[in-house]
Amino acid sequence: MKPFTYERARTAPEAAAAAAHHPNAKFIAGGTNLLDLMKLQIEVPSHLIDVNGLALDQIDPTPEGGLRIGALVRNTDLAANERVRRDYAVLSRALLAGASGQLRNRATTAGNLLQRTRCPYFYDAAQPCNKRQPGSGCSAIGGVTRQHAIVGTSAACIATHPSDMAVAMRVLDATVDTVRPDGQAHHIPIADFHRLPGDTPQIETALVPGELITSVTLPKPLGGLHVYRKVRDRASYAFALVSVAAVLQPDGSGRVALGGVAHKPWRVEAAEAALPQGAKAVTAQLLAGAKPSDDNAYKLQLAERTLAAVLVQAKQMGG
Repeated sequence: MKPFTYERARTAPEAAAAAAHHPNAKFIAGGTNLLDLMKLQIEVPSHLIDVNGLALDQIDPTPEGGLRIGALVRNTDLAANERVRRDYAVLSRALLAGASGQLRNRATTAGNLLQRTRCPYFYDAAQPCNKRQPGSGCSAIGGVTRQHAIVGTSAACIATHPSDMAVAMRVLDATVDTVRPDGQAHHIPIADFHRLPGDTPQIETALVPGELITSVTLPKPLGGLHVYRKVRDRASYAFALVSVAAVLQPDGSGRVALGGVAHKPWRVEAAEAALPQGAKAVTAQLLAGAKPSDDNAYKLQLAERTLAAVLVQAKQMGG
């Protein structure tokens, strides 16, 4: 691990200003992803800004009937929150499908959104990776790609986003609330928060340098049946090969987002009109333009079958 300096921020604007003052600074809270990357020298911040002392660990109702989740709310507490379990059950179920109990006890809402890809080539410093070293090339392209993205990819990167929580946030149309280094508040729709790789896969979110997430706001509840189904290689502590977050209404309408298939949580709102026609019709639109490799072409069928299982579950439960 490279040497670094450290400070504890007292307010969110102070933390954002400090990050702007130190160009190679990183915020740290739970550290469940950042510390691993620092040990591997994939992340080499010269300065760490500890935000654990900020009052950002509450879950509060909003005047509009939604919920504001502080950036420092731990994943365990968020999943167990009574209001989340009742009104945003897809979020609770997605959180419980991720990582391990020990990691959920430390991981934060903001950190979960910001975690970096688990692409093995990204984690191997001996391999070229445009996300780790822009312009060096993508070792995954032409390599072993069983776990990689099939849609929204580019010639520069085919990595997937690993978060389960983010997929649920996407289906719920959350908003990411931030403070910028100039002290101004900013609000980013979750649909715009994570970026596709394009020619700059190292730029993963819409955040500007120094911008700090302060909370995530959920709109008023959607009602309906909430389902999160995750397909993975083993029953726990494994990232999604494909996951489906769905909120389904009794009339057959609903919302669907996929995980494990793209550089960001994948939702195509226009595809949701096909829900009454079944999983095949929906996934045909969701994954239109997909460019799978021989290794991960199975994800096309797996996504369809996983959504089909979700729709059967909804029918059996009267959703």
